[in-house]
Amino acid sequence: MSRMTTYPFAAIVGQEEMKEGLILNTINPSIGGILIRGEKGTAKSTAVRALASLLPDREVVKGCPCGCRWGAWDDLCPDCQSMRDSIEMETQPMRVVELPLSSTEDRVAGTLDIEHAITTGRKRFEPGVLAKANGNILYVDEINLLDDHIVDLLLDSAAMGRNFIEREGISYSHPARFILVGTMNPEEGDLRPQLLDRFGLMVDIRGEYDERLRSEIIRRRLAFERDPEGFCSLYEGDNVSIRDNILAARDIVRDIEPDDRVLDMAVKVSIHLGVDGHRADLTMVKAACTYAAYTGREEATPEDVIHVSKLVLPHRMRRNPFQDSTLDTGELERWMRATAETL
Repeated sequence: MSRMTTYPFAAIVGQEEMKEGLILNTINPSIGGILIRGEKGTAKSTAVRALASLLPDREVVKGCPCGCRWGAWDDLCPDCQSMRDSIEMETQPMRVVELPLSSTEDRVAGTLDIEHAITTGRKRFEPGVLAKANGNILYVDEINLLDDHIVDLLLDSAAMGRNFIEREGISYSHPARFILVGTMNPEEGDLRPQLLDRFGLMVDIRGEYDERLRSEIIRRRLAFERDPEGFCSLYEGDNVSIRDNILAARDIVRDIEPDDRVLDMAVKVSIHLGVDGHRADLTMVKAACTYAAYTGREEATPEDVIHVSKLVLPHRMRRNPFQDSTLDTGELERWMRATAETL
């Protein structure tokens, strides 16, 4: 679906936490992606596909199947490195790359032509989904139904920013910097806790039960289906405003240094909830700085940590087998605000 006919991000009614989590990752991909859990028909896929329309074109190496970013000379694929003196630049729109559930490891990571390497002494790489996703949004619908080893492969590549392929002693690597977005219906099963923790943010969404808002959702969807381009034009100004805020925040967040109060707030809440490891602390700090940048501020505060905690913590809390991961945000926020006053 082209940008012109993708449902506008600004037209999505409600689901503010989902939209905010997507925007924060768009500003700062190092947050680590987002997992969106919710019942069917709650605009999960619509929001993810609409996200691409908020992003500017990318400057890439012309003709590179791995989408190597122009100017990132230390992060090129081997083919671009070997032709460094002759490569050219082109612009491409950022897009959503979808991963089918039936994908094999070779389809995801790509393959090496072993026979060609043996006979010619040169590596020939057949790109996979991770090569196409470089610099883009990698979207996995029903990620809880994907084989665990494929999910591990995606998360490892997202964390390292590079995809490594090794076959019969021959190795190859290429940049794989993407925004990982997974959606799932928890009624169909959950992800292992180890995999849940690897997602930077998570949000649970539900259908809208306010009659006025629910009617507006249906009204907008019918209008979009009747005249996609005309409907998109109505929200183009709002989409541009969100896009401008994202671009401005990208510049701001690079210069934000979290102070001791922000670090202490993140650490205290993780210890208070008994969260294992340090990934939650780090993600809270990154998300807090990113949220501050998105709101136009050059300094993060403990209040920003409180704000993003609802996206960072629910899937990392210890729980018994028959408990869900719902976070009592009201109680936690009261505790955090009281703690923030002591910092």
